[in-house]
Amino acid sequence: MIANKLPKGAYEFKSGLTKAEHHQASLAWLLASYRFDRYKVKATQEAKLKPHKDVDAARLQKIVAGDFLTRDLINTPASDMGPDALEKAFKKLGAEHKAKVSVIKGDALIKKNFPMIHAVGRASDQAPRLLDMVWGDAKNPLVTLVGKGVCFDTGGLNIKPGSSMGLMKKDMGGAATVMGLAHMIMALKLKIRLRILVPAVENSISAGAFRPQDVLTSRKGLTVEINNTDAEGRLVLADALALADEQAPDFMACMATLTGAARVALGPDVPPFYTDIDATAKALAKAAEAEDDPLWRMPFWQPYEAQIEPDIADLDNAPAGGFAGSITAALFLRRFVEKTSNFVHFDLYGWAPRELPGRSKGGACQSARAVLRLLEDRYG
Repeated sequence: MIANKLPKGAYEFKSGLTKAEHHQASLAWLLASYRFDRYKVKATQEAKLKPHKDVDAARLQKIVAGDFLTRDLINTPASDMGPDALEKAFKKLGAEHKAKVSVIKGDALIKKNFPMIHAVGRASDQAPRLLDMVWGDAKNPLVTLVGKGVCFDTGGLNIKPGSSMGLMKKDMGGAATVMGLAHMIMALKLKIRLRILVPAVENSISAGAFRPQDVLTSRKGLTVEINNTDAEGRLVLADALALADEQAPDFMACMATLTGAARVALGPDVPPFYTDIDATAKALAKAAEAEDDPLWRMPFWQPYEAQIEPDIADLDNAPAGGFAGSITAALFLRRFVEKTSNFVHFDLYGWAPRELPGRSKGGACQSARAVLRLLEDRYG
């Protein structure tokens, strides 16, 4: 990115750009200034940009702040970003925007009927929990964002090989993304009632860890046979989605670093999304293109439903065969959403394996700007 190579000074785009291009060029400049310097001092970007008259600089700064929050959370290692620290960051975000925050933690999850969140996280020395934030006028349309908050994933008893465990600090990328998006929404004061749900856990190994072939009963009452403890994200999301669906929100998004299959299909830069609503899919595709925040629609393919139905339980968390893994995971999650018609699931990577214009190597905020544009267009 040229902004990182220019000498100290103030710069501006003089001419030759449309209003939309000025917006995107300015956004890219600001995004390129990101530095993760919690553990190592890094040189700052000394070239500053003068905002063009066609650019809403205040709006851009709020969007960039949300993006940086997401990247900071993902980049922070699990030693400093376990469930305790994620809860602290969640509460800090709520306090900043005067939102109401509540937490259900440890054995209280059993009492409040979140058995799968508890099962996945109970082996860790940091208790599992469900983080819940509510903001905005209750009279406005309800928008609910659910983010996977697996702060580190060993794979559980089906332990990952070392090569697959190396980036698992980013397995809370869905939670980080909904928190960054929430900051954008609240800072821009969109006319919605916003709810954020984050099941925050570590998938660890101990005597109390859940096991292959266990059968868990979910909040919704559906039973789930565990055929791989490394397919834990969909379990914690299922309980959170069931809770969210009880309110039948006007729009609900689920964001998760869920499957390697999505990366095999589309690579690290293009997250797939799933929805049954064609109008929402078209609006999201339009927003993604406008915001240079790439997304690609994948199908809730009905014929694959049989793959997630085992013999002894309602659902299988890890169907055999290895095909269509992102689709079968999405189908699994959809089983926990009945009342909400406008539901979208995003299978994120949350990581940039190489530096690109406006994006440093490391944690990546994917889909947030596209969803923000969708919500702005729909609700103002």
